[in-house]
Amino acid sequence: MALQGPIPVGFDMVFPHGCYVVGEVEPVKDFDASTNGRFVQSRDKQSGELVWQVAVMDADPTVKPGQKTVAVKILAPVQPVPPAPMPGLPFTPVEFDHVTVTPYVNGTGRLAYSIKVRAMRAPRSAATPAPAKNTVTTAKDAA
Repeated sequence: MALQGPIPVGFDMVFPHGCYVVGEVEPVKDFDASTNGRFVQSRDKQSGELVWQVAVMDADPTVKPGQKTVAVKILAPVQPVPPAPMPGLPFTPVEFDHVTVTPYVNGTGRLAYSIKVRAMRAPRSAATPAPAKNTVTTAKDAA
C-alpha cells in the first residue's frame, strides 16, 4: 500500500468550523527515556523534532461535548507560542499548518486519530480576499 505513516490533510478537513486554544503548550514526555525525577521530551520518530502538545476545542456544533477537546501535537525545535487572544472572545482562535493525522485504535477499541502539525498561527481573516488562482483576462472579459 502506498499510504503509510502520517496522512497529510488540510486544516479545514480536521476542523471545518475552526478551533480554539484551551490549554497551555507543553512538552510531551518520552515515557521510555524518562526516569524517576528526570524528564526527557519526546521527539518525532520521522523528523527528530521535539514534540509539544496543546489542547484545542473543536468549534463544530455537531461534535459531542465529551469529544470537543482534542490534543494537537506540534513538531518544533522550540516551544510554540499561541496567537494573541482576541478581545471579547473567551478562547483564542487558532489554525495549524502542515497537518497530518495518524489513525489508531484507542483503549476502548474505537478508531481515533493522532493530530500532528508543524506550525500554529492566528486564523486568516475572512475579510482578506484569497489570491486569484490562475486567472486569465481576455479582451472579451475586459469589455
